[in-house]
Amino acid sequence: MTEVLRRYGPVLTGAILLAVALWLALLVVLPQLMMIGFSFRPSLPPSKLGGPEDVFTVRNYLTLWTNSIHLAIFLKTIWASALVTATTLAVCYPVAFYLAQVAPKRRLPLLILMLVVPFWINELLRTFSWYIILAFNGPLNAILLNLGIIDEPRRFLGGDGGVIVGMVYVYILFMVFPLYNAIESLDRNQIEAARDLGAGWLRIHRRIVLPHAKPGIAVGCIMTFMLAAGSYAVPALLGGPNSRWFTEIIYNWFFEGGNWNQGAAYAFILLVLCIGFILGAMRLFRVGAGGYREVSPPSMGRQT
Repeated sequence: MTEVLRRYGPVLTGAILLAVALWLALLVVLPQLMMIGFSFRPSLPPSKLGGPEDVFTVRNYLTLWTNSIHLAIFLKTIWASALVTATTLAVCYPVAFYLAQVAPKRRLPLLILMLVVPFWINELLRTFSWYIILAFNGPLNAILLNLGIIDEPRRFLGGDGGVIVGMVYVYILFMVFPLYNAIESLDRNQIEAARDLGAGWLRIHRRIVLPHAKPGIAVGCIMTFMLAAGSYAVPALLGGPNSRWFTEIIYNWFFEGGNWNQGAAYAFILLVLCIGFILGAMRLFRVGAGGYREVSPPSMGRQT
């Protein structure tokens, strides 16, 4: 704060802080408080608002546990989002390690540009591209048929598989860049020393690279899980009646069912779930609000 005051002066610093405070209050805090207020009130016609029936109740929250269909979709959204997060981590970790530790410095800007350019396109258009690829008469079926892997076209759309593939692609950058930033700061000499001591690549990654990349893994997993759990466009375009997402149920309550109170309760449940995942990931990877909590690294030893 002292450095900011010296750089911008007290007037400009105060204006910046005031703008940030107003932004958070009007666009984050106030909407959440309104959503919580809606969630604890029954859905009533305007004529009954403020009357004896307009009281605080937990009935909207109990609806999820008494509606077996909505509860099943909610639980499916949790494990599917976790699967999207794990798959994205498995796909992005080798890419991030190559960019951070293996790729020549002169080629790194071009590689990052090639990774980023496709994401200049709107998320809906990128999702539609996967709709075309996974279509019954799409390129994927055509390639598999020509290679003789399948005898007839398969339906990849309308199920959870297409939704998961689409989400992994759509949110891949939210995983790869935190991983890249964490692995880039790793001293290459540690890897070389481990190799000189006889450690294999799996042992090097397990004992050196992964512990060092824990902050990046935590950030990437948190962002990917929250985006996947709160996604609406991808499951709406690539899914079907048998692969509905919890966000689609919330959308239906707000814009089709007209029950904002029930939709607010479902939305708040999803928010609590995401907060719980954040806290769990921070505890699992030993990442605090101020950064990574260092622990004593285990001895490498000589591998025989």
